[in-house]
Amino acid sequence: MRPLADKEIDVHPDELWRWSATQTAAAIKRKQISAQEVTTSCLERIDAVNPHLNALVEVSADAALEGARVADEMVAAGRALGPLHGVPTSTKINSAQKGHATTDGVVAWANEIAPQDSPQVASLRQAGAIFLGRSNSPAFSYRWFSNNELHGSTLSPWDPGRTPGGSSGGASSSVASGMVAIGQGNDIGGSIRYPAYACGLVGLRPTVGRVPGYLGPPDGDNPVSVQTMAVNGPLARTVDDVRLALEAMSGYHAFDTVSIPGAPAAELRRPLKVGVVTRNGVSTSTPAVEEALRQAASWLADAGYEVEDVELAVLEEAYRIWYLLCMEDFRLLMPLVDEIGDHGMKTAAANYYAVAAEWWGEKPSLEQYINGYARRGALIRQLQGLFESYSLFLLPVSAEQAFEQDADIASVESMRRVMAAQYSMMAIPLLGFPAMSVPTGVVDGLPVGVQLLGPRFGEGSLLDAGAAVEARAGVITPIDPVDA
Repeated sequence: MRPLADKEIDVHPDELWRWSATQTAAAIKRKQISAQEVTTSCLERIDAVNPHLNALVEVSADAALEGARVADEMVAAGRALGPLHGVPTSTKINSAQKGHATTDGVVAWANEIAPQDSPQVASLRQAGAIFLGRSNSPAFSYRWFSNNELHGSTLSPWDPGRTPGGSSGGASSSVASGMVAIGQGNDIGGSIRYPAYACGLVGLRPTVGRVPGYLGPPDGDNPVSVQTMAVNGPLARTVDDVRLALEAMSGYHAFDTVSIPGAPAAELRRPLKVGVVTRNGVSTSTPAVEEALRQAASWLADAGYEVEDVELAVLEEAYRIWYLLCMEDFRLLMPLVDEIGDHGMKTAAANYYAVAAEWWGEKPSLEQYINGYARRGALIRQLQGLFESYSLFLLPVSAEQAFEQDADIASVESMRRVMAAQYSMMAIPLLGFPAMSVPTGVVDGLPVGVQLLGPRFGEGSLLDAGAAVEARAGVITPIDPVDA
């Protein structure tokens, strides 16, 4: 299949907001359209739909238009252009963007103006992206729902009663509704993959170290879990766009303690063999999710992949260990959450701890914490061993379609259901492997999709398999928001 950048492009200036990032960047370089035209179109789209969705909590219209003007001057002068030159993009409120507040959805941080870009934002800027706005998240970016007391609630364009995902829910809602082509997100517990899934997008969690990034104050001491499990990556409407954004975001930055210069590509086993995880010991998928998995497996088989049902018990254990290591690190932040956090974050944290206590006790010991990290290493080796036999694994993103808004704080029992459905959202970050969510269609008015899990630095194999699924499923966004 020829990449979109090589295809003939029909120019419809009145609907440039519908274009993919790949189409937009290619057309700007060919002088078929201007960056100013694209930016204006997307700003008009923002005016039309953002009041319904509250996906972008800060819109930088004047700065975006000025950036687009400079981008057009670069094209006219024949200067070298980055892969995202002129592409409308959003940045997340937990990622520092020079001159803008890094609020992370917290009222007390409303005026925390960043003196410089974080690595994840700097890479996008260097690639030529035009920043149109800042996307919403939950307070402290630690929920699968995107509402907070500073910026309010972000809605899904598919159904206002369902979550757009979190914590990159503003990114997913803005991309799915056509406000921007690329959304920058981050993922330590599904915060790229789940919002992409909830809004019918492609979302890539890269291997730890491939995309440089930083979350937290410039002079802060990040916990070990953030240093070893958190990643930054893109959300977009097509696999080609995610491929392009990954190229733009990858590299080395000295501010990231795990950034890897010249990160290698994984060597794939031939023939390409996909292990399909149809069952797990944590949750039972709904019929819509089961059918999406079966359909995607069939499409991959048609594309020439060997497909075989497998069990992946390593993820079931990893999911529980995530709640030991990450939540014990987060416990050190709880005095601050109690002081300046909102109701949603405080309640979600209490519910996380209540469920995790069933595995680790009310107050896990230092010995349990140390042994948790030791066991993490053994599980990483187990999964790496499985990649000696399989090129990829195919599994659900979640056991359900998008949850009802605030299902995590409705009760402890509701949180237990949410956590179980999301088990792979935590397991994969604990182990540090790349994974990608890809939509497969729409059921009962909500998107559904699948997750691809690859070997470390195997992003290329994920993108290729995702493209095979997308070729059969089609692209289901952008969409107009459904009224409340």
